[in-house]
Amino acid sequence: MTPDIAINVAWVVWLVSWLAAAIWSDRAAKRPTFGEQALYRTLTVVGAFLLFADVDFLHYGPFKRWDLGPGADWVLVALALLGFIVTWWARLYLGRLWSSSVTKKAEHRVIDTGPYAIVRHPIYTGIIVAVFATAAQKGAPIGIAGAFLMTLGFWTKARLEERFLRQQLGTDAYDSYRRKTPMLIPFGPKSA
Repeated sequence: MTPDIAINVAWVVWLVSWLAAAIWSDRAAKRPTFGEQALYRTLTVVGAFLLFADVDFLHYGPFKRWDLGPGADWVLVALALLGFIVTWWARLYLGRLWSSSVTKKAEHRVIDTGPYAIVRHPIYTGIIVAVFATAAQKGAPIGIAGAFLMTLGFWTKARLEERFLRQQLGTDAYDSYRRKTPMLIPFGPKSA
């Protein structure tokens, strides 16, 4: 198996398992409007297209691919797998409170232990790690652009989620969590 195949298989396995696990989630009690969620969804989808597009014209001229070599490629595959492990750790920790979109569940509360004691959005952090590892391994600047768009999408989603949960769960509970835990980068700024 090559690193190219391995990283694509890892993404497919992660995505299929992630979608299948959606049945293990409580129903949403409340959510922001579709319009409020449109920006992060658009950024993420366009970024994913650029990251995974295997269109020949994107890999010529100014979009020429680079090759880091098999050793570095396998390290990037391992880094993507680490990102997926972080997402699953966080998702298992959330349990039935998990949702693919910004929502409030019945009996929703701030989770501030496990991976949520390290960053407020460990699922997004894990995906971002996997996205940048994939972009570097694929070796195309257009993939890096896609990774940046996806990161902007997840940052936008995290900001919307925090505003929404702050309103739904109370400013005291959520602000206390924001003051002690960084948003996406471990050991980063606390209340971004």
